[in-house]
Amino acid sequence: MRNPLLLLCFSLFLSFSLASSVRLTLLEGSSLSVDKPDDILASEDGAFSAGFHSVGENAYCFAIWFSKPSCSIYNCTVVWMANRDQPVNGRSSKLSLRKNGDLVLIDADRAVVWATSTGSSSQSSMKLLQLLDTGNLVLRDKQHVVSWQSFDSPTNTLLPDQKLTPDTPLVSYRSKNNVSSGYYRLYFDNDNLLRLLFIGPKIRSVYWPDPWLKSWDAGRTTYNDSRFAMLDPYGYFVSSDNLTFLTADYGTKIQRRLTVDHDGSIRVYSRSDGGEWMVSWQAFSDPCTVHGICGPNSLCTYHPSEGRSCICVPGYEWENLYDWTQGCKPKFNSFCDSKVETEFVELPHSDFYGVDGGIHFKLPKFNLSSYDVPKIEYATLQCTAKEIMLPRTFLKRKGSWAVKILLISAGAIAGVEAILVLMVWFFLYRTRPEKGGAHFDGYHAGLTGFRRFTYDELKKATRNFSEEIGRGSGGIVYKAVLSDCRVAAVKRLNVANQGENEFLAEVSTIGNLNHMNLIDMWGYCAQGKHRLLIYEFMEHGSLAENLSSPTELDWNKRFEIAVGSARGLAYLHEECLEWVLHCDVKPQNILLDSTYQPKVADFGLSKLLKREGLKNSSFSKIRGTRGYMAPEWIYNFPITSKVDVYSYGIVLLELVTGRSPTGEYEKIEASDVEENQTLTSWVREKKRLGVPLQTLIEEIVDPSVRGEYDIMKIEILVAVAFKCVEEDRDARPTMSQVAEMLLRCEEDV
Repeated sequence: MRNPLLLLCFSLFLSFSLASSVRLTLLEGSSLSVDKPDDILASEDGAFSAGFHSVGENAYCFAIWFSKPSCSIYNCTVVWMANRDQPVNGRSSKLSLRKNGDLVLIDADRAVVWATSTGSSSQSSMKLLQLLDTGNLVLRDKQHVVSWQSFDSPTNTLLPDQKLTPDTPLVSYRSKNNVSSGYYRLYFDNDNLLRLLFIGPKIRSVYWPDPWLKSWDAGRTTYNDSRFAMLDPYGYFVSSDNLTFLTADYGTKIQRRLTVDHDGSIRVYSRSDGGEWMVSWQAFSDPCTVHGICGPNSLCTYHPSEGRSCICVPGYEWENLYDWTQGCKPKFNSFCDSKVETEFVELPHSDFYGVDGGIHFKLPKFNLSSYDVPKIEYATLQCTAKEIMLPRTFLKRKGSWAVKILLISAGAIAGVEAILVLMVWFFLYRTRPEKGGAHFDGYHAGLTGFRRFTYDELKKATRNFSEEIGRGSGGIVYKAVLSDCRVAAVKRLNVANQGENEFLAEVSTIGNLNHMNLIDMWGYCAQGKHRLLIYEFMEHGSLAENLSSPTELDWNKRFEIAVGSARGLAYLHEECLEWVLHCDVKPQNILLDSTYQPKVADFGLSKLLKREGLKNSSFSKIRGTRGYMAPEWIYNFPITSKVDVYSYGIVLLELVTGRSPTGEYEKIEASDVEENQTLTSWVREKKRLGVPLQTLIEEIVDPSVRGEYDIMKIEILVAVAFKCVEEDRDARPTMSQVAEMLLRCEEDV
C-alpha cells in the first residue's frame, strides 16, 4: 500500500505545481518574469491580477487588471500601470523585490525603469508584495505596515474606496490603443475644486466645471481644503468640493471603476459577474464640449447613434489623416501680414468656445470662392487602427568564442579611436561658445505643452528683435507675432548673467505649471549660444508700469490684483509637484492681461525644492531686488517660502500707497525713527501715532487713483501687508492663508 500512496501524493503535488505559477505574495529576493505569461500575482478572491501586460510590439508594462470574469493577457481591463510611458522588453525583463525591500522593474538591458525606493537595511522590516481584493497592490512588512501602494500613484482609473487627492491625479491614455500619458487630467486645483484639464501640444485649458461659472454656480464649494474624492462600491461618488453623484445602477455591490478616458470624459463603468462593462455615469453627454477633442481649426460634430466626428473649417485641411487631435492646417499662406485683405465666412449651426452669438471665420479674400463651407455631417478617419505602437527589440544570440574575441577586439579599437577623436575635439573647440546639444535635447524630451523654436523662427517673429517691451537683469523682452498669428513675448536671456542652470530651471518650472495667475510659457529656444523663452503676451504690461503712470487701475482692480497674485504664489508654494520659491516678487514681475487679471512671471531666480520640506533649503547667493528682500537674505538666515511672503507684503503696500519701497520719505513728526525711512516704516509710523483709521487711510492711499475706495478692503490690504512684512518669518502667514484672508474679505463685502 505504501508505493501506490506515495505515487498518488507525488502526482497530486506535480499536477498542482505545474497547473499555474499564480502567487498570492512576492517575497524579498523573488521576481516576476515577462518571459512567463502566467507568472502573476493574484488577489485572494481572484478578482484582480498583477503581472506583465502587452502594450505594443514586444512592449510590456507591469500592470493590474480585472481577472474575473476570466480574460486573456491581451484584452483584460487594466486599472493601473507602473511604467506606462516607458514599456519594457518582452524578453528578460522582470519585476523584483530586492532583499533590501526595494521593488524594482528591470528592462532587458538591466536598466531600472521604475522603483519604489522603499528599501531598508534592517532585517526586522522584511517586506512582501501583495495584491489586495480591492485591487490595491501593497508593499508591506509582516506587521501589515504599508510602505508603498498602487492606490497612491494611479494612472487613469479610480477603483472603489480608492481616494483621489491633490497628489494622485488621474491622467488619460493617449488614445484607445496607446496607453502612454494622454492629454486629459482630473485633479484638485489650488482653489480646492476638482477639475478636468486639457494639456495639448500647444495649449492647455480647464473645461470642467465650465470655467466661466463661479464655483457655487457649478454646485461646488472652495471652502473645504481637505481635497479628496472617492467612489464607493455601491456607486456613490463624493468629493470634498461638494460634487456628488449616484451611478445609474446605484445600490448593488458589483465591479466598478471610474476612468478618465482618452476622449477627455470621465465615466463610471459597471459590470455584473460575466457581463460586459456598461457606462453607469458620465460627465459629458456631448463629447464635443471636451477641449482639444478635434484639434485647432476644426469643427466637432456629434450624433448619438454615429458618435463624434471632426471636420476642417473652410480653407483648411487635416494635419494628420489618421489623428483628429492634431487639427487642421491652412491651405493658404499666413495672413499675419496686415496688407492681406480678408473677409469673414459664415459657419451656420456652429459655435466656438468662448464666443457668443453668430460665428464667422476669417479667410483671405483673394481666394475666398474656392473655400466651401463644410457640411455638418459624420466623417471617419481614413484608418482608425493605424497608430504608432511602442516597439521594444532585444535579441540575445549565441556565438562562438572566436566571434566574441573578434567583436571585443574591434570594440576596443573603436573605443581607442573614439577617445582620440574626443581629445582632438576638446583641444580644438574648448574655447568655442556653448552649443545647444544633447543635454538640452534630453532634458526637454519629456516636457509637453510647449514647443521648441529655432532661432531663425524667433528672429523672424520679432522682426529681428526690433520692438522691446521690457528688460531686466536676466535679459530683454521683445514683442513677437508667431507663425500661427499669436502675439507673444520673447525673452532673450543674457547668457553672460544667466547660464545653463538658470535657463533649465526657468523652462522646467514654468513649462509644467498650470494656474490662471501664473504666466503661460509657449516655448523656448536653445540653439548654440542663444537662450530664449516664449510667453503669452500681456496686453497691459507689468504692474510696475501701471503704478508709475496714469491708468485704469482703480481700487477694485488693485484688490483683484492682490488676490490673484496671492493665489498664484500659493500655487507655487503648496500645489506643485515640487515646491517653487519665486525669490523676486515685485511689481515688475506681476503682469496684467487684457482684463487686468494678474499673472506672476519671471522665474529666472526661482528655487525648486523637493517635497521633503523647506527647512533644509540652501542658496549660494543673495537673490531678489533691493526694497523687496526679506531680512533672512541680509542676516544669512535659512531661506524658506516666507521670503516670498515678505516681498508680497511690500507689493501690497505699494498697491495701496502708490509709493516705491526705495523712494524718499518725509520724517514724521513725533517719530523716533532715526535711520532712513522705508515704505514699511513710513506706514508703520503713521499707524503708530494712533490717528483714526479713516484719517490713516486717507493719508497713505494713492491719491492718483480715481474713484471711491472701500475702506474695508483697504484696511484688510494694509493689515495683511503688515503681517507679511514681520521681521520674524515664523510670524508671517503662508501665501495660502493670505489668499484666504483676502478672499474672505471680498466675499464679506
